[in-house]
Amino acid sequence: MKDFLTAKDIQKILKVKQAKSYEIIRELNREMQKQGYKVIRGRVNKAIFEKAYFYNEEVKTG
Repeated sequence: MKDFLTAKDIQKILKVKQAKSYEIIRELNREMQKQGYKVIRGRVNKAIFEKAYFYNEEVKTG
Protein backbone atom coordinates (compact mmCIF):
# COMPACT_ATOMS: atom_id res chain seq x y z
CA MET A 1 0.00 0.00 0.00
CA LYS A 2 1.24 3.46 -0.91
CA ASP A 3 1.90 6.03 1.80
CA PHE A 4 2.35 8.86 -0.70
CA LEU A 5 0.31 9.84 -3.73
CA THR A 6 1.64 11.30 -6.97
CA ALA A 7 -0.05 13.74 -9.32
CA LYS A 8 -1.19 10.83 -11.50
CA ASP A 9 -2.81 9.15 -8.49
CA ILE A 10 -4.69 12.33 -7.62
CA GLN A 11 -5.76 12.76 -11.24
CA LYS A 12 -7.35 9.31 -11.18
CA ILE A 13 -8.98 9.74 -7.77
CA LEU A 14 -10.47 13.21 -8.29
CA LYS A 15 -10.76 13.09 -12.08
CA VAL A 16 -8.90 16.38 -12.51
CA LYS A 17 -6.24 17.54 -14.95
CA GLN A 18 -2.54 17.21 -14.24
CA ALA A 19 -2.05 20.91 -13.47
CA LYS A 20 -4.83 20.80 -10.86
CA SER A 21 -3.37 17.68 -9.22
CA TYR A 22 0.01 19.43 -8.84
CA GLU A 23 -1.75 22.47 -7.40
CA ILE A 24 -3.42 20.22 -4.81
CA ILE A 25 -0.08 18.65 -3.89
CA ARG A 26 1.57 22.07 -3.48
CA GLU A 27 -1.30 23.32 -1.32
CA LEU A 28 -1.31 20.31 0.99
CA ASN A 29 2.49 20.26 1.24
CA ARG A 30 2.51 23.98 2.19
CA GLU A 31 0.07 23.22 4.99
CA MET A 32 2.25 20.34 6.17
CA GLN A 33 5.38 22.52 6.15
CA LYS A 34 3.60 25.15 8.27
CA GLN A 35 2.95 22.40 10.82
CA GLY A 36 6.67 21.56 10.86
CA TYR A 37 6.62 18.42 8.72
CA LYS A 38 9.12 17.63 5.98
CA VAL A 39 7.55 17.09 2.57
CA ILE A 40 8.51 15.40 -0.68
CA ARG A 41 8.11 17.61 -3.70
CA GLY A 42 5.59 16.17 -6.18
CA ARG A 43 4.09 13.77 -3.65
CA VAL A 44 1.60 14.11 -0.82
CA ASN A 45 0.91 11.94 2.21
CA LYS A 46 -2.11 9.76 1.47
CA ALA A 47 -3.67 10.19 4.92
CA ILE A 48 -3.44 13.99 4.68
CA PHE A 49 -4.96 13.96 1.19
CA GLU A 50 -7.84 11.75 2.31
CA LYS A 51 -8.49 13.91 5.36
CA ALA A 52 -8.64 17.05 3.20
CA TYR A 53 -10.72 15.70 0.31
CA PHE A 54 -13.03 13.03 1.70
CA TYR A 55 -15.71 13.49 4.33
CA ASN A 56 -15.61 11.41 7.47
CA GLU A 57 -18.61 9.08 7.66
CA GLU A 58 -19.18 9.95 11.31
CA VAL A 59 -21.39 13.00 11.61
CA LYS A 60 -21.32 14.85 14.90
CA THR A 61 -24.49 16.49 16.10
CA GLY A 62 -24.61 19.40 18.51
